[in-house]
Amino acid sequence: MDHAPIPTESDPRWQQVLARDAAADSSFVYAVRTTGVYCRPSCPSRRAKPQNVTLYASPDQAEAAGFRPCRRCNPRGASVAEANAALVAAACRLIEASDTPPGLDALAEAAGLSPFHFHRQFKAVTGLTPRAYAAAHRAGRLRAQLANGASVTGAIYEAGFNSNSRFYESADGMLGMTPSAWRKGGAGAEIRFALGQCALGAILVAQSQRGICAIALGDDPEALLRDFQDRFPAATLIGGDAAFEALVARVVGFIEAPGIGLDLPLDIRGTAFQQRVWQALRQIPPGTTASYADIARRIGEPQASRAVAQACAANPIAVAIPCHRVVRSDGALSGYRWGVARKRALLDREGAA
Repeated sequence: MDHAPIPTESDPRWQQVLARDAAADSSFVYAVRTTGVYCRPSCPSRRAKPQNVTLYASPDQAEAAGFRPCRRCNPRGASVAEANAALVAAACRLIEASDTPPGLDALAEAAGLSPFHFHRQFKAVTGLTPRAYAAAHRAGRLRAQLANGASVTGAIYEAGFNSNSRFYESADGMLGMTPSAWRKGGAGAEIRFALGQCALGAILVAQSQRGICAIALGDDPEALLRDFQDRFPAATLIGGDAAFEALVARVVGFIEAPGIGLDLPLDIRGTAFQQRVWQALRQIPPGTTASYADIARRIGEPQASRAVAQACAANPIAVAIPCHRVVRSDGALSGYRWGVARKRALLDREGAA
């Protein structure tokens, strides 16, 4: 005969405890009756039996019930992840303020960590190595200079490159094309695309030589195509063949059944800050959500909730970079580039709404 469900096991927050989900650290704590201690969800301590666990909305509630804070995960202070994120954020600001990207040893020394440990923590927080982050920041400066009408040579030096030759070695990775082609709206670049239909309406999927560069959702397929053409008006857009249609089918299948996953190479270009946010979004598991404030804390910028929201709004790759999993601190659904109704439908499919 089936036993009655244990309340803790039936609470969706228990799965976040089992997963040691750091994104949930600011949402609740759990207390263990056999030890008298309460912890943050990401605590690395051995998991207690669910029948001995009570979930509380805040440390105050847990302490009012007679529990004391765990010394290992320090639920009333900054977690290890938050402390590391703050160190990485300071390193990012140092990179951004420097004309020449600081070396790994200098960054690690400023953070008070060994080069190996600093490198590992930096990549864990940002999804990029310090060198790649510096390159992304310089790419943003370069795009801004080109967009403002600067000469190619002037833009290269303003972005921090000491010579044209060093820049052109990495130009393709920064812009996906030569700087002159970028200024001309993508002249000479080839981008494959296909339009289709899914349960959420029209869908456009586009791919550069580096990977998926756009997934857009909407009501009118022609409007999706016009918006995409506006990004690179001089690029050569090539309609997808049968092989590309199969890739689109994988994206549509992921929308219908998020549990199957979507492991595709992405061509992600944005400012260094946007890339940090987008990387954090890709770490939110299906079936869960995070607030803009959660993401800001995760990347070590706790005051940057508004900037996080702006980065979400600028995301060009729907579902693969899951900005639909970000909600307001009160749990309400906020704006979504492709419509709040679609955001709700995506969360419903993932069981997070």
